Amino acid sequence: MYFCCCVSGSAAVAFMSYSNMNNMLKPSFFNITDQYTVKTMMSTVVSATLPKTNDTRLTKPVNFTMKHIKETDPNGTLSCVYWKNTEWVVDGCYLVQTNSTHTVCSCVHLSTFALIMQTKPSAETSDPLLDLLSTVLVSVGLVFLSLTLLTFAVCRRHLRMNNTPRINLCISLLLAHLTFLLTQKFIHYIQPLEMLCAVLAGVLHFLFLSAFVWMLIEAVLLFISVKNLTKIRSKQKEVLGWKCLIIIGYVIPLVVVGVSVGLFPGGYGSEQCWIKTERDFVWSFLGPVCAILTINSIIFIAAIFTLRSALARLNRDYSQIKQIKRLVFKILVQSAILGCPWILGFFINDSQVLEMVFLFLNSQQGTFIFLVYCVLNQEVRQQYRKWMSSCFVSNR
Repeated sequence: MYFCCCVSGSAAVAFMSYSNMNNMLKPSFFNITDQYTVKTMMSTVVSATLPKTNDTRLTKPVNFTMKHIKETDPNGTLSCVYWKNTEWVVDGCYLVQTNSTHTVCSCVHLSTFALIMQTKPSAETSDPLLDLLSTVLVSVGLVFLSLTLLTFAVCRRHLRMNNTPRINLCISLLLAHLTFLLTQKFIHYIQPLEMLCAVLAGVLHFLFLSAFVWMLIEAVLLFISVKNLTKIRSKQKEVLGWKCLIIIGYVIPLVVVGVSVGLFPGGYGSEQCWIKTERDFVWSFLGPVCAILTINSIIFIAAIFTLRSALARLNRDYSQIKQIKRLVFKILVQSAILGCPWILGFFINDSQVLEMVFLFLNSQQGTFIFLVYCVLNQEVRQQYRKWMSSCFVSNR
């Protein structure tokens, strides 16, 4: 946009507004103040130049009004800045007045300008009780996930089932919850580092999706076992080896994350270092999760009908049918454990009660898995009794 003004003659001043420049000249390049603040671009980037002259200094300050592109934070600090070499600086610019929609800035030179707001990280204003509860619950869940993995490792020779999907599911959940715990613990230091925050969000996206993919793989292998009603271990080895399972279990979520980054590079790195809700980008996680839960439901229904027909014929080993029925029930419970908390996340809407329920269910996934696959597993309980007996005898 161009306009003319007259000061001892006439001069043309060119104003240019860049709608997409915010992604390049990021607010994080404003480093003159406390680095542990969250910096938000509050206006479009605009440039003001005098044609046919290289001198940008003015004899008198010039005022210009910047329209806010986001809602201001009452506790935030607004700064009128201009671009100098490789960073945003405030030299020669200051804020004249502001309201909820516009801010008037004054500068003694022409350049490329923007309006940046600084706020303290939201972790500082979060509920201390909720933070403590989150830390305790996630830590408990991590302990039980570790116990589950230890049990699978020690009892692998005594378990008749193929535990590759279950072990990798526990590994994915363990790494995801550990990453989440450390991220939230040091969110005050991570939030200002936009790139690190975005990378951590991508890692969490990958790990949680991996857990759901492993849950789907386990359901598929279960259906194959029900369909054939033979020894589960041997039949699974004939269908897919553990190396092939690992490739499938980690490549699928990696592809989803890669496609998500390609479609919306700025979709990672919310205030809590998670997936942003802009442009419905959160569906890059919720979409695959809903699809997996739907497929699992179909598999379970098909497995149940197959079992009913097998029981009607009674041509197979009844104990094996009973074992597979028990496994169907356990994987169904596991799907509910993993899926229900994320479905509940749709309905939180700033409700502290629902947020606490979501936190409890999500953080205790490892505890529930330990109960279902270790405490309620007869083979594992027998091994526990042997260990306890041996420890008791050795102590005597």
